[in-house]
Amino acid sequence: MKSVFKRIVFPAFALLLTTTACNDFDEINADPYMATENQVQVEYFINGSIINSQMDPHIAERIFVLYWKTAGRQQVGGGIATGGYNDGWSADYYGMSYMGGWLNSIYSGIAVAENQIKTGNVKEYTNNLLQVARIWRAYLLSELADTFGPIPINGFQGKNPEFSDVKTVYYFLLDELKDASSKLDTKISSTAIAKFDQAYGYDYVKWQKYANSLRLRLAMRLSEVDAAKAKAEFEAAAALPLLTTSAETFQVQEKPGWDALTGVMSREWNYFQISSTINNLYLGLGGIKSVDQVKADQVPFVKPQNYLGLKLEDHFTTMTNDPSAGYWLDGLPYSIDPRAYKTYIIPGDITNSDFNAYPSWDETAKTTERTLVDAAGKEVKKINAKYHWNAPSYGDWGAKGAKNNLRSFNGAIPRHGQQFRASGSKRIFFAPWETYFLLAEGAERGWTTPMSGKAAYEAGIDASFTYWGVSGFATQYKASKDYNKVGTSVNWDHVAEPPATYSATFVNGYTNAAGTVEKTYPKNDLYKNGTVRNDHLTKIITQKFIAQTPWLPLESWNDQRRLGLPFFDNPAVENPLVNLPALNASNYMTSDVKFFPQRIKYPSSIPASNNTGYNQALQHLGGADATSTPLWWAKH
Repeated sequence: MKSVFKRIVFPAFALLLTTTACNDFDEINADPYMATENQVQVEYFINGSIINSQMDPHIAERIFVLYWKTAGRQQVGGGIATGGYNDGWSADYYGMSYMGGWLNSIYSGIAVAENQIKTGNVKEYTNNLLQVARIWRAYLLSELADTFGPIPINGFQGKNPEFSDVKTVYYFLLDELKDASSKLDTKISSTAIAKFDQAYGYDYVKWQKYANSLRLRLAMRLSEVDAAKAKAEFEAAAALPLLTTSAETFQVQEKPGWDALTGVMSREWNYFQISSTINNLYLGLGGIKSVDQVKADQVPFVKPQNYLGLKLEDHFTTMTNDPSAGYWLDGLPYSIDPRAYKTYIIPGDITNSDFNAYPSWDETAKTTERTLVDAAGKEVKKINAKYHWNAPSYGDWGAKGAKNNLRSFNGAIPRHGQQFRASGSKRIFFAPWETYFLLAEGAERGWTTPMSGKAAYEAGIDASFTYWGVSGFATQYKASKDYNKVGTSVNWDHVAEPPATYSATFVNGYTNAAGTVEKTYPKNDLYKNGTVRNDHLTKIITQKFIAQTPWLPLESWNDQRRLGLPFFDNPAVENPLVNLPALNASNYMTSDVKFFPQRIKYPSSIPASNNTGYNQALQHLGGADATSTPLWWAKH
């Protein structure tokens, strides 16, 4: 056993012994240093790694919520979205994911499996467990690399690891997935240990499909910087069995409490309000009218098509390229993507069974009446946001923000529903819609795929609609040629660009006078110099972004960094943003990679403990250790 434990970092094993997921761990000797080879089983390490990577509430709030969901524009927020970061949060995540947590566990599991195979101390399924562990390690390493950049892949060998550049990391991950998938024996049954796999119950057919679809994801990540490698890996994976049904979704059941399986969006003080980015994608997309979606008492609040709302430029920022900036929609939109009202609940809809009333210690979630005031604090206007639908821009609102008691108030803005807050859902890591949208993108690039781009695109929409229970709208939705707020439609064959301008109506919020204005669609300079808003790739990534919300914010951020899609509006700059100095009052109507976070800074614990490795990481990064430095595969 010495040859095994030389490669295992014991804190991970100790962590496995105290996990709350399975009482079976009590059967193992309480002292991990005295464990025998028969007691150290690979499935324990895999189980511990999968469970703990769900992130306990401490880690989840910092990484999943405040980093990924904010950077990925699934919620409104500042922090990383305006170039900031928190060293403590980064250290907590890096420490738990790599140094003493779930990567440590999975590396240990691989070491144990390899030793068991080498010594002949194997069960029928030992080789399959080794391949499962390699597949899961590939995902975890991709998560870490997509967050920070260069990372170690040769760790847990009793010395400070070297850092590999992102290209090397990705080549390694693609090789691992290819090899592990090919070596899985899908005819073997492991029902006896199924409880030690929180995702698939050791159904190796599903693990193989997940590995192949994950390979699609990682291959596509290289599309803009290493097209030949991306194409070769993608086409090879696309020819294999893929994750294409809801029963094959890689997901893990959450549970209430305070441990690794507690919901990633469970903290009551986090509001999870809708972002302006996703709202602009939702509005008008698919042509499904609100009157056909909402309750009878909400129908009178539905506004006419192309109505912007109350113009309140003294209280709402206009210094952003958000097309809704400066207005408050005093009702519900004429038409909207049918997933919107499922993902984010209408303010004041307290009889909705999915209405979330957090925080439980006050009534702010149910309070919808707020005020706008003048510089002296005197009330200028009172607005009841009940059955209003708005997503005010983030950023620095300056004096306008100080006079606005409405724009970010808990009960006034659509927020995630109770199904995501109560730790009763299954956290999704990979769903069938992503496979289909990846195939659609591959086909659009001219790569060999098992189905046409249109068929894959529409299958992805169908899979997402099924998840949300809105399949009844799918046929009408897929046929729609209506443009959303950023000039994109749903219909695959409808690639006509939107008109240069369109006429919209509004009401002056201070005088109640009606008005009209000619509006333009925002210009996304990051994609084809802002000349294209409605081609196939824009449609694909728009649908992918919507479908990935709320479970896969890191992937939403990854696509925007890779392609500049979908359109991300700039943060408001009524005052300069300290951490985004490139964005200012003279250029806020344009898009630039310098206006959006590109990565998370390494925690200060890395140079303190492994200065040589840190310097390697900086060399590979090719820029400063800053949130503004793009990763190798990102658009730049």
